[in-house]
Amino acid sequence: MFENLEVFRMAHAMARHAGTRQAAVARNIANADTPGYAARDVAPFSEVLRGAQGGHGGFGLRATRPGHIGHAAAGSRPAAAPLRDLPADPNGNTVSLETEMQRAVEIGRQHNRAVTIYKSSLDILRNAVRRR
Repeated sequence: MFENLEVFRMAHAMARHAGTRQAAVARNIANADTPGYAARDVAPFSEVLRGAQGGHGGFGLRATRPGHIGHAAAGSRPAAAPLRDLPADPNGNTVSLETEMQRAVEIGRQHNRAVTIYKSSLDILRNAVRRR
């Protein structure tokens, strides 16, 4: 009954998304002086979730192994894509350290939100089981 609660799956997906996005920000900061490097970011969690739902309510089909239901693997992470229309330095680099620091703070908040949702849901579940 409690094996596959959607709220836990959603919190896990949100935390994984934050980790993936943080990796993209770290890569951007590491390449801040690399000539021709284009800043990258991951699509917002709401867009990734909407894509997983197939554009309608509820989650879409789930892949359980590579090659199952198309080519998507279960829990696959979104890829970081280059950001368009950013001002470039004379060497062609589009990374702004100020912007990346703001993204890092935003990502930290997203991760904390995911952990809080997980903990709160776990507390509710524990209280429900104790009352039996």
